[in-house]
Amino acid sequence: MLRFGMLEGDAIVSAATAVYDPQSAFDPRPFGENGSTAGRLAMILNQLEARRFADEPDARKAAEAILAKGDAAVVVLKMGSQGALVLTSEGVDHVPAYRSGNVFKIGSGDVFSAAFTQFWAVEGRSPREAADLASRAVSRYVDTRSLPIPSADDLMAEDLVPLEAATGRVYLAAPFFNLAERWVVEEVRNQLVDMGVPVFSPLHEIGEGPGEIVAPQDLAGLDECQVVLAILNGSDAGTVFEVGYAVAKGIPVVALAQNMRPEDLKMPQGTGCTIVSDLATAIYQAVWALK
Repeated sequence: MLRFGMLEGDAIVSAATAVYDPQSAFDPRPFGENGSTAGRLAMILNQLEARRFADEPDARKAAEAILAKGDAAVVVLKMGSQGALVLTSEGVDHVPAYRSGNVFKIGSGDVFSAAFTQFWAVEGRSPREAADLASRAVSRYVDTRSLPIPSADDLMAEDLVPLEAATGRVYLAAPFFNLAERWVVEEVRNQLVDMGVPVFSPLHEIGEGPGEIVAPQDLAGLDECQVVLAILNGSDAGTVFEVGYAVAKGIPVVALAQNMRPEDLKMPQGTGCTIVSDLATAIYQAVWALK
């Protein structure tokens, strides 16, 4: 039995083996709170859900605390591009995320949970093997945007490349002079932080001020970063300058460009910057560029 949490409903289940995905980053509820029971239970959590469940700022420690409580035999902690941790009484295993040619977040979490349920609860594979196959299934799904989930043999036969742990820091080049611009900066920064990726955001690290003060500090921060993620929407002069500075320093640039004239993108494109039109894709491309 696979049970989803608050976003999908609040079904009361009684199962010999159950997988629970709470699907609520802000108020995840315990599996048994509504009367559900299971002989064996696996919980699949993202980092924010784990921290909320255990009231512990460190996601791994939170997952360990959830396992130690004894309600679940397996805890799977999803960590975005860093893969997932599989915690059982026998120890902790890491499974990688696998590279895909596209980024498509809609339904990817559901596919992971469904695949894990199939391979662990139905087919009886080990938690680590089931989580690895689920990670492979997600890579296949976001690449093709198609279902059903392939068999274990088909997934293992695919030549998938594991993502390695990111090293370095992402510089977030973006305007932040109105509410909409600040929202984008906050969203991008939060996504990177939740993925465990160090990020230098001039808004948060330096703040506002006169150019002769903030510009040298911003560029000093850029010098310490290995990738620039630029929000080019609106062709903000400061952001364009930072992109040119990064190109001159040989630092890879991933740029989000929406509703922009082709003429405005000639220099970034002509100097090897990666130009994308989707925010999630820009974030993941920047993380991949850290490898």
